Amino acid sequence: MGRLPSLGPTARRRLSRLLQAALAVMFVVGVATAYVALAVNAVLALAVTFVPNLLRRDVNVALGPGVTLAVAVAAFLHVVGMAGPYEHVWWWDHMTHALSATMVAAAAWVAVHALNEFSEEVYIPEPFLSVWVLLFTLAAGVGWELAEFAARALSGWAGVEPILVQYSVDDTLFDLVFDAVGAVVVSVAGGRRLRPLVDRVVETLTRRRDRL
Repeated sequence: MGRLPSLGPTARRRLSRLLQAALAVMFVVGVATAYVALAVNAVLALAVTFVPNLLRRDVNVALGPGVTLAVAVAAFLHVVGMAGPYEHVWWWDHMTHALSATMVAAAAWVAVHALNEFSEEVYIPEPFLSVWVLLFTLAAGVGWELAEFAARALSGWAGVEPILVQYSVDDTLFDLVFDAVGAVVVSVAGGRRLRPLVDRVVETLTRRRDRL
Protein backbone atom coordinates (compact mmCIF):
# COMPACT_ATOMS: atom_id res chain seq x y z
CA MET A 1 0.00 0.00 0.00
CA GLY A 2 1.51 3.32 -1.11
CA ARG A 3 1.92 6.34 1.08
CA LEU A 4 -0.60 9.14 0.89
CA PRO A 5 0.75 12.15 -1.00
CA SER A 6 1.77 15.04 1.22
CA LEU A 7 1.30 18.72 0.50
CA GLY A 8 4.38 20.54 -0.70
CA PRO A 9 5.44 23.98 0.59
CA THR A 10 3.72 25.83 -2.26
CA ALA A 11 0.43 23.99 -1.75
CA ARG A 12 0.59 24.68 2.00
CA ARG A 13 1.11 28.40 1.41
CA ARG A 14 -1.80 28.52 -1.03
CA LEU A 15 -4.08 26.66 1.35
CA SER A 16 -3.08 29.03 4.17
CA ARG A 17 -3.97 32.03 2.00
CA LEU A 18 -7.28 30.39 1.09
CA LEU A 19 -8.14 29.95 4.77
CA GLN A 20 -7.13 33.55 5.46
CA ALA A 21 -9.44 34.68 2.66
CA ALA A 22 -12.23 32.58 4.15
CA LEU A 23 -11.69 34.24 7.54
CA ALA A 24 -11.88 37.65 5.88
CA VAL A 25 -15.15 36.65 4.21
CA MET A 26 -16.57 35.49 7.55
CA PHE A 27 -15.59 38.82 9.08
CA VAL A 28 -17.47 40.65 6.34
CA VAL A 29 -20.48 38.37 6.80
CA GLY A 30 -20.41 38.98 10.55
CA VAL A 31 -20.34 42.75 10.03
CA ALA A 32 -23.04 42.65 7.34
CA THR A 33 -25.38 40.56 9.49
CA ALA A 34 -24.52 42.33 12.77
CA TYR A 35 -23.25 39.02 14.16
CA VAL A 36 -20.71 40.58 16.49
CA ALA A 37 -19.27 37.32 17.85
CA LEU A 38 -18.53 36.03 14.35
CA ALA A 39 -16.99 39.31 13.20
CA VAL A 40 -14.76 39.74 16.26
CA ASN A 41 -13.57 36.14 16.33
CA ALA A 42 -12.93 36.17 12.58
CA VAL A 43 -10.78 39.31 12.65
CA LEU A 44 -8.83 38.11 15.71
CA ALA A 45 -8.30 34.68 14.16
CA LEU A 46 -7.16 36.31 10.93
CA ALA A 47 -4.64 38.37 12.88
CA VAL A 48 -3.30 35.21 14.56
CA THR A 49 -2.63 33.62 11.16
CA PHE A 50 -0.14 36.41 10.40
CA VAL A 51 1.94 35.75 13.52
CA PRO A 52 4.31 33.32 11.69
CA ASN A 53 4.95 36.00 9.05
CA LEU A 54 5.67 38.60 11.74
CA LEU A 55 8.12 36.24 13.45
CA ARG A 56 9.91 35.70 10.17
CA ARG A 57 10.07 39.42 9.42
CA ASP A 58 10.81 40.87 12.86
CA VAL A 59 12.61 38.06 14.67
CA ASN A 60 14.08 36.26 11.65
CA VAL A 61 12.59 32.93 12.73
CA ALA A 62 11.00 31.10 9.81
CA LEU A 63 8.38 28.68 11.10
CA GLY A 64 7.78 27.17 7.67
CA PRO A 65 4.60 26.76 5.62
CA GLY A 66 3.53 23.68 7.58
CA VAL A 67 3.32 25.57 10.88
CA THR A 68 1.61 28.52 9.18
CA LEU A 69 -0.99 26.16 7.72
CA ALA A 70 -1.57 24.45 11.08
CA VAL A 71 -2.21 27.82 12.73
CA ALA A 72 -4.57 28.83 9.92
CA VAL A 73 -6.52 25.56 10.17
CA ALA A 74 -6.95 25.90 13.95
CA ALA A 75 -8.06 29.53 13.61
CA PHE A 76 -10.44 28.73 10.76
CA LEU A 77 -12.11 25.83 12.58
CA HIS A 78 -12.61 27.98 15.67
CA VAL A 79 -14.42 30.68 13.69
CA VAL A 80 -16.49 28.11 11.79
CA GLY A 81 -17.56 26.83 15.20
CA MET A 82 -18.98 30.27 16.04
CA ALA A 83 -21.36 29.90 13.09
CA GLY A 84 -23.14 26.93 14.66
CA PRO A 85 -21.02 23.80 15.22
CA TYR A 86 -20.04 24.86 18.76
CA GLU A 87 -23.71 24.60 19.74
CA HIS A 88 -24.89 21.76 17.51
CA VAL A 89 -21.86 19.45 17.08
CA TRP A 90 -20.88 18.04 20.47
CA TRP A 91 -17.28 17.24 19.58
CA TRP A 92 -16.44 20.49 17.74
CA ASP A 93 -15.41 22.41 20.84
CA HIS A 94 -13.20 19.57 22.03
CA MET A 95 -11.58 19.25 18.59
CA THR A 96 -10.71 22.95 18.39
CA HIS A 97 -9.39 22.94 21.95
CA ALA A 98 -7.13 19.98 21.17
CA LEU A 99 -5.85 21.69 18.00
CA SER A 100 -5.28 25.02 19.72
CA ALA A 101 -3.62 23.32 22.68
CA THR A 102 -1.32 21.52 20.28
CA MET A 103 -0.27 24.89 18.81
CA VAL A 104 0.33 26.35 22.28
CA ALA A 105 2.20 23.25 23.44
CA ALA A 106 4.37 23.26 20.31
CA ALA A 107 5.30 26.91 20.90
CA ALA A 108 6.10 26.14 24.55
CA TRP A 109 8.12 23.05 23.54
CA VAL A 110 10.22 25.03 21.07
CA ALA A 111 10.71 27.95 23.45
CA VAL A 112 11.82 25.91 26.46
CA HIS A 113 14.11 23.64 24.43
CA ALA A 114 15.68 26.62 22.67
CA LEU A 115 16.21 28.40 26.00
CA ASN A 116 17.65 25.24 27.50
CA GLU A 117 20.24 25.01 24.73
CA PHE A 118 20.98 28.71 24.31
CA SER A 119 21.25 29.95 27.88
CA GLU A 120 24.17 29.05 30.10
CA GLU A 121 22.31 30.24 33.21
CA VAL A 122 19.15 28.22 32.66
CA TYR A 123 19.03 24.44 32.57
CA ILE A 124 15.94 22.27 32.89
CA PRO A 125 16.51 18.49 33.03
CA GLU A 126 14.97 16.70 30.08
CA PRO A 127 12.28 14.79 32.06
CA PHE A 128 10.93 18.08 33.43
CA LEU A 129 10.67 19.74 30.02
CA SER A 130 7.58 17.72 29.14
CA VAL A 131 6.06 18.52 32.53
CA TRP A 132 6.71 22.22 31.93
CA VAL A 133 5.05 22.04 28.50
CA LEU A 134 2.01 20.32 30.00
CA LEU A 135 1.67 22.83 32.84
CA PHE A 136 2.13 25.79 30.50
CA THR A 137 -0.52 24.46 28.12
CA LEU A 138 -2.97 23.84 30.95
CA ALA A 139 -2.31 27.33 32.32
CA ALA A 140 -3.05 28.79 28.90
CA GLY A 141 -6.22 26.68 28.77
CA VAL A 142 -7.33 27.97 32.16
CA GLY A 143 -6.66 31.51 30.96
CA TRP A 144 -8.87 30.90 27.93
CA GLU A 145 -11.67 29.50 30.10
CA LEU A 146 -11.45 32.58 32.34
CA ALA A 147 -11.65 34.77 29.24
CA GLU A 148 -14.79 32.90 28.15
CA PHE A 149 -16.31 33.37 31.60
CA ALA A 150 -15.44 37.08 31.64
CA ALA A 151 -16.81 37.58 28.12
CA ARG A 152 -20.07 35.92 29.07
CA ALA A 153 -20.39 37.96 32.28
CA LEU A 154 -19.58 41.26 30.55
CA SER A 155 -21.94 40.57 27.67
CA GLY A 156 -24.74 39.78 30.12
CA TRP A 157 -24.04 43.01 31.99
CA ALA A 158 -23.95 45.03 28.76
CA GLY A 159 -26.96 43.29 27.24
CA VAL A 160 -25.14 42.14 24.08
CA GLU A 161 -24.33 38.74 22.63
CA PRO A 162 -21.19 37.11 24.07
CA ILE A 163 -18.06 37.09 21.93
CA LEU A 164 -16.94 33.88 23.65
CA VAL A 165 -19.26 31.31 25.20
CA GLN A 166 -18.77 29.09 28.24
CA TYR A 167 -21.44 26.42 28.28
CA SER A 168 -21.00 24.62 31.61
CA VAL A 169 -18.52 23.47 34.24
CA ASP A 170 -18.48 20.01 32.65
CA ASP A 171 -17.65 21.60 29.29
CA THR A 172 -14.78 23.51 30.89
CA LEU A 173 -13.36 20.34 32.46
CA PHE A 174 -13.57 18.47 29.16
CA ASP A 175 -11.86 21.40 27.42
CA LEU A 176 -8.95 21.16 29.87
CA VAL A 177 -8.74 17.40 29.32
CA PHE A 178 -8.38 17.95 25.59
CA ASP A 179 -5.86 20.73 26.26
CA ALA A 180 -3.83 18.14 28.16
CA VAL A 181 -4.18 15.69 25.28
CA GLY A 182 -2.71 18.25 22.89
CA ALA A 183 0.20 18.88 25.25
CA VAL A 184 0.91 15.16 25.67
CA VAL A 185 0.88 14.60 21.91
CA VAL A 186 3.45 17.36 21.44
CA SER A 187 5.63 16.13 24.31
CA VAL A 188 5.65 12.57 22.98
CA ALA A 189 5.88 13.21 19.24
CA GLY A 190 7.22 16.75 19.08
CA GLY A 191 10.93 15.97 18.96
CA ARG A 192 11.20 14.84 15.36
CA ARG A 193 8.86 17.51 13.98
CA LEU A 194 9.95 20.48 16.08
CA ARG A 195 13.69 19.84 16.43
CA PRO A 196 14.59 21.79 13.23
CA LEU A 197 12.62 24.77 14.51
CA VAL A 198 14.45 24.69 17.83
CA ASP A 199 17.75 24.72 15.94
CA ARG A 200 16.64 27.75 13.89
CA VAL A 201 15.60 29.64 17.02
CA VAL A 202 18.92 28.88 18.73
CA GLU A 203 20.82 30.01 15.62
CA THR A 204 18.86 33.27 15.53
CA LEU A 205 19.46 33.94 19.23
CA THR A 206 23.15 33.16 18.84
CA ARG A 207 23.54 35.56 15.90
CA ARG A 208 21.78 38.31 17.83
CA ARG A 209 24.00 37.74 20.87
CA ASP A 210 27.15 37.77 18.77
CA ARG A 211 26.21 41.12 17.24
CA LEU A 212 25.92 42.75 20.67
